[in-house]
Amino acid sequence: MFHIVLFEPEIPPNTGNIIRLCANTGAHLHLIKPLGFEFDDRRLKRAGLDYHEFANVQLHETLAEFVANVEPGRLFGFSTHAKRNAFAVNYQENDAFLFGPETRGLSAEIREQLGGDLLRLPMRPDNRSLNLANSVAVVVYEAWRQQGFAGASG
Repeated sequence: MFHIVLFEPEIPPNTGNIIRLCANTGAHLHLIKPLGFEFDDRRLKRAGLDYHEFANVQLHETLAEFVANVEPGRLFGFSTHAKRNAFAVNYQENDAFLFGPETRGLSAEIREQLGGDLLRLPMRPDNRSLNLANSVAVVVYEAWRQQGFAGASG
């Protein structure tokens, strides 16, 4: 399956919603510290409902630690600063999708490191961004669709 990587997430309900998404799609969730909340935050649990036990969630100290330990096939970052359309990519099993903090997105340094693997979701002109949980859902479902919804029941 795929890896969702949240770099320094700040808003517990977004992460909770993404936990639920992972439980329902089989994607693995990786959280890169520091988190903007305690992992046992009640808002996180409320948003994820009872799906925590069905999701694979790992905490990592750094992005480099994630890459070294997980060894994703490819690492794609998502940013409104990107030029490349996220729907122009043929996603593969074991790809990782990196999303930045809700209030500031991925840093210029990370965006530069990703180079051509920096993608954007299409939006109407002059809009700032989509909600983090919504962005992750769009990407995961497109990638999973390309894999024929492997493992789905319907």
